[in-house]
Amino acid sequence: MSELIYYDLKHSTTMTTSLSIQLVRELGRRIVAGSYLSGELLDDEVALAERYHVSRVVVRDAVKILVAKGLLDVRRGVGTRVRDRREWKLLDDDVLAWHVSAPPNTAFLLQVMEIRLSFEPKVAAWAAKRATAENIKEIEKCCADMEKARLCSAENFIVADALFHKAVLKAAHNEFLTALEGVIYSALLVGHKVTHDDPCLRETTVPYHRDIAKSIKQGDADLAEKMTLRLLENSSQRLKKFCESQNLIAT
Repeated sequence: MSELIYYDLKHSTTMTTSLSIQLVRELGRRIVAGSYLSGELLDDEVALAERYHVSRVVVRDAVKILVAKGLLDVRRGVGTRVRDRREWKLLDDDVLAWHVSAPPNTAFLLQVMEIRLSFEPKVAAWAAKRATAENIKEIEKCCADMEKARLCSAENFIVADALFHKAVLKAAHNEFLTALEGVIYSALLVGHKVTHDDPCLRETTVPYHRDIAKSIKQGDADLAEKMTLRLLENSSQRLKKFCESQNLIAT
């Protein structure tokens, strides 16, 4: 699953002629993937410039951007060091996108699921109370697209799934929720790698989304919240079951 899908969902630009941004993404992916470990020193500016065939100015600019995202720390006389994950700006769009390209991080997936469980059921309740006719039409279309895509490629299905949740967020009419939509996209795209490859699993999740759409259309906030919680708990159970089967977390 490519991080480009994340950028498409966020309507972010993915094409750039800036060598600095290209280097930011290359180093960022490696840090998120664990190629560079927490506390590890990166090569010096000259070595990085030679390795990636860019100027020292490009390296310097890229490092500044990664420092701003919380991934790197630069200290005079010491060098450029990878910061602890707890210091990363995890809600940054690039950081979330780089998790999509990296090998699945179990701790990241479980923590993101906890966040989704904490706010998405309430979002659905707000949507049931505030959704306009246009919002409801969009939610129903996304649900129909999920049904059509369930027997197609996994990528088509996961995009349809993400757009469904985006439509529900939009229907809640709370501007602050836009800052959280990236969490949903990253969770779905990364989680796909471990739980959504089987078409049978896609079949089981569609009815949950259909029930959420129906409850929002009916204006039943309590039911919308309940159905969303049921969907996420089902996804959480599948995720934990997979992790346990791979001995990734304690059983």
